[in-house]
Amino acid sequence: MKALLAASAIAVLSSHSAFAADSSCEEQASAKKLAGAAKTSFMKKCQGDAAKASCDTQAADKKLAGAAKKSFVTKCEKDAAAAGGAPSTK
Repeated sequence: MKALLAASAIAVLSSHSAFAADSSCEEQASAKKLAGAAKTSFMKKCQGDAAKASCDTQAADKKLAGAAKKSFVTKCEKDAAAAGGAPSTK
């Protein structure tokens, strides 16, 4: 039961951070006056960077290090990509 609750919490946090990243990335793209393929490329990179930063922060909050941190961050990024459409930055 605890594992299900933890997974649900991570999914909710990932979706909220993905939404915030979309908003921030959209604002940055507008400020740079990007359109078309340039905007699409910028948005993918921006969202991926935001997902990685969010996952790194979550790993630090959990006090993970070494292989445990790498495993957590990798899974977190994949989950964020699946939930919010942000690509993994591997």
